Amino acid sequence: MGVKRVKIHTNFQPNKSDKRSFVGEDDDWISELPDEILVDILSLLSLKEAARTSVLSSRWINLWKHTPSLCFDAQQSLLDKLYLEVELLESERLKYVKWVNSVIQSHKSPALKEFKIRFHLNKSSAKAITRWLEFAFSRKVERLELDIKSRRDSSKYYCFPDEFLTLTNCRPPPNFQPPSHSILVAAGFKSLKALVFKFVCVSGGAIEFLLHNCPLLEQLIVHESNKLSKLQVCGSSLKLKHLEIVHCCPGLESLKVSAPKLTTLIVTTVTGLLLENVPMLVNVSVRCDPDSISIKRLFDVVLSRCISQMHTLCLGQYSCGVFRGEMDEIYDLPKMPKLKKLVIEYRGRGHESLIRLAALIRASPYLEEFVLQFNWSTLPREDRQIEGAVTNSPHHHLKIFKFCGYYGSANDVELLNYILENCIVLEKIIIDPDFVWFRDKLEVEETARLNAKQKLAPQVPQHIELVVL
Repeated sequence: MGVKRVKIHTNFQPNKSDKRSFVGEDDDWISELPDEILVDILSLLSLKEAARTSVLSSRWINLWKHTPSLCFDAQQSLLDKLYLEVELLESERLKYVKWVNSVIQSHKSPALKEFKIRFHLNKSSAKAITRWLEFAFSRKVERLELDIKSRRDSSKYYCFPDEFLTLTNCRPPPNFQPPSHSILVAAGFKSLKALVFKFVCVSGGAIEFLLHNCPLLEQLIVHESNKLSKLQVCGSSLKLKHLEIVHCCPGLESLKVSAPKLTTLIVTTVTGLLLENVPMLVNVSVRCDPDSISIKRLFDVVLSRCISQMHTLCLGQYSCGVFRGEMDEIYDLPKMPKLKKLVIEYRGRGHESLIRLAALIRASPYLEEFVLQFNWSTLPREDRQIEGAVTNSPHHHLKIFKFCGYYGSANDVELLNYILENCIVLEKIIIDPDFVWFRDKLEVEETARLNAKQKLAPQVPQHIELVVL
């Protein structure tokens, strides 16, 4: 049976004499849809866009007030500007607080899928922030994100009130009649599936309380909290799948994790990290200080519970020391038999040997993607003398190699030559010269692109795709 083709006229112009309207008339088929569908459509828009639909007709005046997603997300361009202009920040902060207050006072949905605060706030807005949290919990919020983007002055961070967890100090927002304070907050906890705190002071005791009183919690993210000292994420009944504790040092002394459903762990310090019951942990991201832990201890001790089951590993290093130790330390790493993707974030001066990273490839026999993010800091990048040859070791699964921070110096070329010679099924090399350290960023990146085209391209076989970003 043939399919009839419909010709679309791209030069169609509306008839000016046609006074039919899509709003408020008989052919307003969108407004004929049930409220539930219209609210679902509005939830796909930003909060301000959804509010603008109230002018369409009387049918739409209050629909946006029923959206289950309240994302008070300021534009990134405005946030970047406010970070630099303190005087403007104060006036914009007042506008932001007024905006949030006005929305929650008129909001009508009995439940929230998402409540998100993202703006430069601090202790001066503490009362308002606390009331926003009370409102979110009163509406049985499923995903709660509080990202107040402070100017990294931890003394001015908003502190999550510990008394809030006693279930006795909850004040509802205006025009809202809760059945009782205790039931109000407890119900909110029971619905929570994702919790994000960024630039918020929150104690380990508060986090542990939330973990054990939020039976559906699957994602917990805490960034830039200086109030954490000791934290235990433990419990056989925890449903937690994603745990992220980032830049909470030097206050964080210990982190114990025993969560049977955990699949993803992201931490920026391994000092005091203890992994116990993590049978499903397959995605790990750690950043380590070479002064506190060696690369061998990281693999042999800290990650020993999950080393054989990891699918993705991101290893961050903030100085050159971690790969500067004894040769046999990095060459004697345990095998990672299920690792598919390896990301190395390596910060150094620029002249360090990169060829030693090949040991991580050899320790991952089924690795398919290798990403190196080399953040170097010294110009000029002087070519160092390559000391001795590295033993070849054919790799039969690596298909993609991405080199971020490529410049074209001898240590860059040395690693790329190893990849080309040993990765038998290699399909693509991605060169990203993105560079963030110097004022002459564009000049450095253009030099890197030129080096890639002149030095690297002639060495890459035709069956391997070379992409220079």
